[in-house]
Amino acid sequence: MSIEGFANQFVCDLVAYEPGKPIEETARELGLDPADIVKLASNENPLGPSPLAKTAMREALEVAHIYPDGGAWKLRKAIAEKYGVGMENVVPGNGSNEIIELLCHCFLKPGAALIAAEHAFVVYKLMATLFGADYIEVPDPDFVHDLDAMADAITPETRLVFIANPNNPTGTLVGQDEIDRFMDRLPDHVIAVFDEAYHEFLTDAPDTVKFVKEGRNVVVMRTFSKAQGLAALRIGFGLASSPIAALLHKARQPFNANAIAQAGALAAMADDDHVRKTVANNNEGLALFHEEFGKRNLRYVTSVANFVLVEVGDGDRVFSEMLKSGVIVRAMRGYKLPGWVRISVGTPAENRRCLEVLDKVLAD
Repeated sequence: MSIEGFANQFVCDLVAYEPGKPIEETARELGLDPADIVKLASNENPLGPSPLAKTAMREALEVAHIYPDGGAWKLRKAIAEKYGVGMENVVPGNGSNEIIELLCHCFLKPGAALIAAEHAFVVYKLMATLFGADYIEVPDPDFVHDLDAMADAITPETRLVFIANPNNPTGTLVGQDEIDRFMDRLPDHVIAVFDEAYHEFLTDAPDTVKFVKEGRNVVVMRTFSKAQGLAALRIGFGLASSPIAALLHKARQPFNANAIAQAGALAAMADDDHVRKTVANNNEGLALFHEEFGKRNLRYVTSVANFVLVEVGDGDRVFSEMLKSGVIVRAMRGYKLPGWVRISVGTPAENRRCLEVLDKVLAD
């Protein structure tokens, strides 16, 4: 018998998460110069990290032989002050993805259930499957979370409801009224998880942190990977009521947030100017993509995040052909959208090149 025969079957049956194609891998496979490759596949910040963060990270390297602060005291204190919560409400994560996993460690098991929207972040389904729980997909008409239907789907077995807002890969947002109505219906045995990785790009963001302050069964997830441009460091956090946060702390690994990441994130929090520049660049890029897709009569989903979902006929073919020209986008078959690709906002030059290559591919 092969080793797979001794492994948990639900792990063997998993389809591993496939990240955006790396620049280095593309260069090796296609014989391209990495400097000529444009990556618009992973919703990264095209402006890079904050200059303040770069300085802080270089300084932190000088003591990289010392273990980090396992409780991330300075970073948690700064986060708590920014959002008006207690330090006991802040949980550091190796990216906000780790907060997803910690929640599943604490609350999922065979027989339990996790609810998410049909076209939500695929990691929710992967985690539910990995922990042997049921994964309940709720349809999202026009690619927007239907929170009333998600509330209707809650059963005595439900433990977690994930609400990505803005949602990845659709870029859509649910507003305060819908969220408040959903929270009014949330039973005591269920935790609402608001995944807000793209929060900084919003001009009128719903307030979900208020539920943490009220001690509700809520976790609000944020990351430094997007607007702050620290994706390579894998640093994020969760805001949760004290009892939930205490459980997440028990489940997390020692030193899960490394010292370089803590230093970079702390400095990035102080650089509002860099975030403003990032948001301005993103607004310009979104407007360009929306306008140009409209001119081309391509169906797209109006986005408030830092990417746009657009229908191109055969997403896999468009991805492959654009890749040959050194432009990396994201095919959406894994999200049950085989005719679509997701394109991240880059610099103005990168966005224009993407459109030129897309036009060439669609004309073939």
